Amino acid sequence: MSTVLVRTDVCALDALVPERGAAALVDGRQVALFRLADDTVLAVQNHDPFCGANVLSRGIVGSVGDAPTVTSPMHKQVWDLRTGACLDTGGKVPVLDEPVDLATWAVEVRDGRVLVAHA
Repeated sequence: MSTVLVRTDVCALDALVPERGAAALVDGRQVALFRLADDTVLAVQNHDPFCGANVLSRGIVGSVGDAPTVTSPMHKQVWDLRTGACLDTGGKVPVLDEPVDLATWAVEVRDGRVLVAHA
């Protein structure tokens, strides 16, 4: 049996500033959206596992090689925005034994609207 994905219309693409993050509530979870310079939009959990706060949408957008990244505004860990993989733990461990990698969501931009997929 396959899972049916729902697409939630979150905002207009123009509402997202390139190379900056924004938080949205999708299916009861805080999601951090990042519009890249090429208008690609990526989504990861807003919850920072290293400090326990919902702050990743306030992180610094950058890159490591060809991977777009976000750096935590709290303790400077770095994650790949495409996969959620933690690229640099900064020598710290997550609070409450949380995973270091972030959850990700599929994002589609259709007719100038940002749609986030979820189960």
